[in-house]
Amino acid sequence: MGLRLRSKEVTEGDEALPRRALLKAVGLVDEEMDKPLVAIANSWNQIVPGHVHLDEVARAVARGVRAAGAVPLEFNTIAICDGVAMGTEGMFYSLPSREVIADSIELVVQAHRFDAVVAVCSCDKIIPGMLMALARLNLPSIVVTGGPMLPGEWRGERLDVISAFEAVGKLKAGKICPKEAKEIENRACPGPGSCAGMFTANTMACLTEALGMSLPGMATCHAIDARKLRLAEESGRQVVQLLRRNLTPKKIMTRQAFENAIVVDLALGGSTNTLLHLPAIAAELGIRLDLDMFDRLSRRVPQLCNLRPGGPYFMIDLDRAGGVPALMKQLGKLIKRTPLTVTGLTVEENLRKVKVLDSRVIRPLSKPYRKEGGIAVLYGSLAPKGAVLKLAGLSPQLKRFQGKARVFRGEDEAVKALLSGRIRRKDVIVITYEGPKGGPGMREMLRITSAVVGMGLGTQVALVTDGRFSGGTRGICIGHVSPEAAEGGPIAAVRDGDRILIDIPRRRVDLLIPEDELKARLKQLPPFKPRFQRGYLALYSGTVSSASEGAIRQWHPSPTRS
Repeated sequence: MGLRLRSKEVTEGDEALPRRALLKAVGLVDEEMDKPLVAIANSWNQIVPGHVHLDEVARAVARGVRAAGAVPLEFNTIAICDGVAMGTEGMFYSLPSREVIADSIELVVQAHRFDAVVAVCSCDKIIPGMLMALARLNLPSIVVTGGPMLPGEWRGERLDVISAFEAVGKLKAGKICPKEAKEIENRACPGPGSCAGMFTANTMACLTEALGMSLPGMATCHAIDARKLRLAEESGRQVVQLLRRNLTPKKIMTRQAFENAIVVDLALGGSTNTLLHLPAIAAELGIRLDLDMFDRLSRRVPQLCNLRPGGPYFMIDLDRAGGVPALMKQLGKLIKRTPLTVTGLTVEENLRKVKVLDSRVIRPLSKPYRKEGGIAVLYGSLAPKGAVLKLAGLSPQLKRFQGKARVFRGEDEAVKALLSGRIRRKDVIVITYEGPKGGPGMREMLRITSAVVGMGLGTQVALVTDGRFSGGTRGICIGHVSPEAAEGGPIAAVRDGDRILIDIPRRRVDLLIPEDELKARLKQLPPFKPRFQRGYLALYSGTVSSASEGAIRQWHPSPTRS
């Protein structure tokens, strides 16, 4: 093969006899001891819809690895379903699981001296967690994402999980009856796959492809499509070719590749959670992606796609239109053409024969849905280190919003107030102490954003928080406010009745009180007391960085405000 295999540390020589004996206990034979060992890191489980089929996908990967002359050995890591955890205390654990996933893959691969890795995964924290591990390990690697779910259907309309969340608000507002709500519940999620719109799971799958870490067509190929198994088997073959060439993630995930991923994200109108995940992946490679980079690109990259939750199209439409390769081809000179990909070819070579198959789903540069990208970064007196707004979920006509603050400590209090009718038009719901440290874990708040839309307040009420929102969010929703309340950020000093101004063209979010008054309030803030004193979340709260830095682990933890 031309390079020294790491697995020889385990399998070669007289002193390896007991190690070979243990490998024979799991079924390996003598001939396989001389071949490369390829880890298949799989997040299969019976809890998450995006993962229930990944056992079959991994078997296809293994067939490809064997056909290419290597030995596949599979292990599992954890996966949390954000949708199942949403609105419960379980949501505290979702974002923190990203680091556990990355660590667990590093531990298994390093301990057993694997030569290469295939990551089989789906969904929100799992894809970025695996990419973080692959970047950290820097072994020949490839990602196989599990594919989207098909949309549901009822009364001639297509449904997804957001339809189910928004049905709660509609039911509370009397817009649908319990029987209709049950029909939506039964039909919204018809089978395996990551939820059917351009939410965080599918955004991350698309960005993995744009980064060059999965084969072309992988992100939009649906979970139930036989093409997924063929792509999985091809990925198993290809990772052995990457090993032969010693083509590693560090050679693929360059700064230019990350720029491509951000451009694709903005053109798709993807999830704001990518502003947490892409910096975290890049940090493993020593690359810094700051918020200003996202906003700078957003001002010149148009939004060419309009998928759910902001638009009418679903992942199945994007797939039929040509998927991520077609979008990258449509973006023309906005895409860097020289980065290498897991095909062994450059972006330019991969796109040479690609065509857009439906210009309604992937519009030309001359006729975008929005002249700017789908994400904006805001600064101001309320967010000195930045905050994030998903423009793709807003009407282009909405330029400014000013309203009266209604302050809640945590999402639960805000939801109770909303559902009991205590939120009025022109209110700005301010949710504090939901950041990486303060939550801890920066819970997604799909429950309240969906209820706002379901109750018909999507354009009448704004939300501002140091927490984050689901990729399924639409409306005037500003998240990732930094510094967060637990760090003594200005959001901790907001009081009921304060006026807040959101100015999208100027990229501002401001608390309209005198500067001296804000400073005085900040001095009066009580010491922050972490919610958890024991367990993983206590550790996480003490080691996680600001959302503006990707909520990544700090190796030298800084104390919270005292």
